[in-house]
Amino acid sequence: MLIVDQLRKDDPRLRLLALAVLLGMSLLLTGLWYVQVVSTRRYQASLQNQTFRTVRIPAIRGKILDRNGLVLAENRPNYSLDLYIEELRPEFEAAFTRARAGRRLSRATRTQLQAATRYAVVSNAVQRVARLLGKPMDLTEREFRRHHDQWPYRPLPLLENLDAQEIARFLEQPRSTPGIDIESQPVRFYPAGTAVAHLLGYLTRDDQVRDDEEGGFNYSLPSFQGALGIEYAFDKELAGKPGIKSVVVDSLSYREAETVWLTARAGQNVVLTLDLPIQLAAARALRSLGASVRGAVVVLDALDGDVLALVSSPAYDPNQFVSPIGSEAWAKLNDPKLQPMLNRATQGAYPPGSVFKLVDALACLDCGALTPASITNLFHSRGYYQLGRRAIADTAPAGDYDFRRALARSCNTYFIYYGLRAGRDRLLTWAHRCGLGERIGLSTRQETAGYVPLPEDVKGIWNEGNVANLCIGQEIAVTPLQVAIMTGAIANGGVLFWPRLVDRVDPPEPGLDDQATRHFPPQARGLLGAAPLYLHLVRQAMLADTEDPENGTAFKAFHARDRVTPLLKDFRVGAKTGTAQVKDVHGRLREEITWLASFGPYETPRYVVVVMVEGGGSGGGTCAPVAREVYQAIEQRLAPRAGTRPQLARDN
Repeated sequence: MLIVDQLRKDDPRLRLLALAVLLGMSLLLTGLWYVQVVSTRRYQASLQNQTFRTVRIPAIRGKILDRNGLVLAENRPNYSLDLYIEELRPEFEAAFTRARAGRRLSRATRTQLQAATRYAVVSNAVQRVARLLGKPMDLTEREFRRHHDQWPYRPLPLLENLDAQEIARFLEQPRSTPGIDIESQPVRFYPAGTAVAHLLGYLTRDDQVRDDEEGGFNYSLPSFQGALGIEYAFDKELAGKPGIKSVVVDSLSYREAETVWLTARAGQNVVLTLDLPIQLAAARALRSLGASVRGAVVVLDALDGDVLALVSSPAYDPNQFVSPIGSEAWAKLNDPKLQPMLNRATQGAYPPGSVFKLVDALACLDCGALTPASITNLFHSRGYYQLGRRAIADTAPAGDYDFRRALARSCNTYFIYYGLRAGRDRLLTWAHRCGLGERIGLSTRQETAGYVPLPEDVKGIWNEGNVANLCIGQEIAVTPLQVAIMTGAIANGGVLFWPRLVDRVDPPEPGLDDQATRHFPPQARGLLGAAPLYLHLVRQAMLADTEDPENGTAFKAFHARDRVTPLLKDFRVGAKTGTAQVKDVHGRLREEITWLASFGPYETPRYVVVVMVEGGGSGGGTCAPVAREVYQAIEQRLAPRAGTRPQLARDN
């Protein structure tokens, strides 16, 4: 009544305002009446002819690069033909109604009939598209039911890796099959294939939501997560953040509108310490021994622990895991002897053989069993070591040996004699000081500690025979990477480094405020604690292994047939070969593990190359030629080119 009383007053402005309000309310009510009453049928028809999809969009995965920016893992576009099951619900219901024909069915029969009619509808749709593309497409009932029951929220991929002709043929024809559409998504691609497989690892399918920020969705485009290697260790950084989009589709499956609710954020790039040309050279050198060679090559920078190459053979192709793997391919990947999935450089544990004599020598020098004065004394070997009733064979011939000749010729008798004087506890302690038998802490899910017991673990268990075996690298098991770390410490003067696989993590685009480059600087693990003179004496004896024409077991691999001309122009290499026996449960020889641990250049040690081959002939005959090829590749990388600087490793 108050409002009416005010309007009765002779106030033209107040009456004009009231008239405007009434006019606005009238227009609003008229519009509501038109939308809700007059246009009801039109909007109902539009809703029946439209489908809304809420789709999870995986982020573009970050790249993996080598130290020089060369691509190790990237993304390529992949076009696939996908079936959106939700859009076939009306056809499912219609087919079920026809099949039921008014019959009363039990719950079990009803469920079975619904499943059968669903598959019949989908199978017919797939065959129509197959005829359209002129390409056979097979979708079994088991595959469809498994997808329908377990993953109804994501599209069913019918055909992947469509080429340009197939895409054009699909798009140019009238599409009478609802729910089938072409999707484009970046997929992982590894340009180097098997050469870098074990270090990079591979991806597995993963469509689970783990982040509340993603929200809900009806479907998910295929996404992947790291399963092994760098892909696993840095999965969070590489994966990025997925997005969400809403897609409106008409009854003919044509897109009418698309709205991105949450933009996908690309993953960061991981830059490794790896040098791809050296990695490829190491892989080629190892494969030169045979396509099915079982072995590993590790190349380290002795000055900071950078992993320049890490090769394991045989290897798998990580590109295989982007698409489903067939049963035949799985059988090859699980071959019990070749074990291509095993990273032999970090997961394979092997007896080190005569390579352990480097530890033997340091332990003997440290305790005084050998001294700088006594290493020139001659020790007579009868070609075997008599330990009670047991004679331990020696690959070196009978004769007189000093320290230098004994290490170069790999005389078992010499090192058993002095190793027994050093004793079990000192040998095992020095093995652990060198990093043998201890986990490195790799986050790649590809590591074993091997087996080097602590002195207290074998007290009262090991006898003199076990210690004699230890002196020549039996009784224990180590990985090629552990041997490389030990060799690097001997080469650089006694600093034990943690191996460094990753140099830094970069944002996908420069200038992002909330993403800064994260560096992983080199880290020293500790000191060997050996006197510099002792390390120098060991390095001198290792040089004789490649340069002494009479005694060096690796001499032939590093010299031409004239036995004078070195095959490396600018490198002098120090090395130690090794051969270890692996026996079965009955004590019969099963195979031999061959080794070569080396460093170079001799005058300014920087690079470490370790080669291990299962079932090889000898360290000098099997592994040394592989190492030489790797050093030749390093020489080529270091050779200055016009207007360029070598990019192998940072200046110290």
